[in-house]
Amino acid sequence: MNSLQLRIEALIRQIGLGTRYLSLVLVIVTALVVALRYLFNWAPIALQEIMTYLHAGLFMLGAAYTLQQEGHVRVDVFYQHMSERKKHWINLFGTLFLLLPTCIFIFVICLPYVQSSIEMNESSIEGNGLPYLFVLKSLLLILPVLLSLQGIAFIIQHGLALKSMNQAEGQ
Repeated sequence: MNSLQLRIEALIRQIGLGTRYLSLVLVIVTALVVALRYLFNWAPIALQEIMTYLHAGLFMLGAAYTLQQEGHVRVDVFYQHMSERKKHWINLFGTLFLLLPTCIFIFVICLPYVQSSIEMNESSIEGNGLPYLFVLKSLLLILPVLLSLQGIAFIIQHGLALKSMNQAEGQ
């Protein structure tokens, strides 16, 4: 089980670290759009849509990594004063009863939306916009899958920690 957890976390880490390049490209494209608009009075729609794709990709692909690194906002008023055992239980139950059901809900709700976009080979409504809008919309499915994978890694991690605590107390 531990090797599965480590493989999942390595995958999430690689994807998360890869998203940092999206932020760099996003800054460059944004600067280019601003420069073109104010220097040449030209605002290409495709570049503006690329900014949207990059922005969505940055957040949707980086969310699981942020969760892995415990970078999401949480209310620590009570949590910080709890024992390690209680923290493991809260993380385990929070993953099982909040994170995973939310991910399943997002996936189920978004699946028909993304499927119809793929089937119609949806592209931008703008004449000179980007084709393949379904690529952007597919991030709506990738997000819950990555978060669920990280959730599975958390379940293994906290389950093993609780098991080792119980074994240590039993001896």
